[in-house]
Amino acid sequence: MRKWGVFLIMVMVVFTASTVLAGNISDPLIKKRMHTQQLRIKQGIKDGSLTLREAIRLEREQARIRCEERRFKADGVLTKRERIKLHRDLDRASRHIFREKHDRQRRN
Repeated sequence: MRKWGVFLIMVMVVFTASTVLAGNISDPLIKKRMHTQQLRIKQGIKDGSLTLREAIRLEREQARIRCEERRFKADGVLTKRERIKLHRDLDRASRHIFREKHDRQRRN
């Protein structure tokens, strides 16, 4: 009976530790911001406020941020420093999207 109690406690500890670690790997705000930026780029392509060259440049920037996020998550933990870096990159990308959409260059 005592062995089962110890076994159950160990299972609970492992389960709790794995859920805590899993919680450190994702940031829903980053995911939402990336999705919103993708929508803004698509909308700019659709309404002509982004030229083809601008859209390609912005898409590459988004791909670089996604790559960086995957690299940060590869070790199983997204640290505070990595989160801050991703948010800074997303801030910069957001400014780039705004500038390109409002620079009066239109797609023909």
